[in-house]
Amino acid sequence: MSFPHPLLDTRTLGRWRIHAIQAGGQQLDGGAMFGVVPKTLWSRRLEADDKNRIPMGMRCLLIEHDDGLVLLDTGSGNKETQKFHDIYGIENSGADGRTALEDGIRAAGFTTDDVKLVINTHLHFDHAGGNTWRAPTGEVLPTFANATYLVQAGEKAYGEHTNERTAASYFPPNWAPIVANGRFQVVEGEREIVSGITVRPTPGHTPHHQSVILRSGGETACFLGDVVPTSHHLALPWIMGYDVEPLVTLESKRALLGEALREDWLLVFEHDAHVGFGRLAHDGKSYHLAERG
Repeated sequence: MSFPHPLLDTRTLGRWRIHAIQAGGQQLDGGAMFGVVPKTLWSRRLEADDKNRIPMGMRCLLIEHDDGLVLLDTGSGNKETQKFHDIYGIENSGADGRTALEDGIRAAGFTTDDVKLVINTHLHFDHAGGNTWRAPTGEVLPTFANATYLVQAGEKAYGEHTNERTAASYFPPNWAPIVANGRFQVVEGEREIVSGITVRPTPGHTPHHQSVILRSGGETACFLGDVVPTSHHLALPWIMGYDVEPLVTLESKRALLGEALREDWLLVFEHDAHVGFGRLAHDGKSYHLAERG
């Protein structure tokens, strides 16, 4: 697999500059990524390798907000073993033993110390793994020393009480050191966190998954997270096999995409290896991209 590019895609949203940072690539089973959708359909859009894996990104979003830098999701981090990386096809190495996320933040003109707020859509390892990092001493530390981290209260509880299916996705070192130093906050339900940045529950992938809506200068964008992980998942029934409540995902998508179409939102796709941004169209039967970037 070749690393998804570009590392950094910068554009404006109203008064803000926003930076889509490709925090690494991964390869996951195409059948798992498309659930009940037959391979004869999804393979027309994405070519699988000889292990039936498809290329995916781990796109995070850095926002130059008036109150300070806000980061949405953090990729998979540097704490896992090479065996783990091989299983999930993760390629995210960066400079100085860190990851592509830190490289991207530096390319945008900042350092990890400049980030003031980190919002996790949920706490799966490929969305929250970069919350912390393993120092050369072996100690696990918060990646963003001056930031407050935030997630839905139910998501934190769900991640802390796993079962046989969910334990493979939730790793306490991704949040426990932040909890220990008092910088991990939780919210319940839809909430404006700072001016113009609102978290909205979009359950289904996990029971307390959230997406993030950005409004500035009359423009709106939505960081989708895993409710619509790639542009290939815009059709309502195209839902991941990883989702614990797929019929709930269906209704989350129906509501969110309906609003996005009516209000012409810019969508940000976290896991699409090639398409970072896009706007919606509907042909009377299904959603698709009217504009991509």
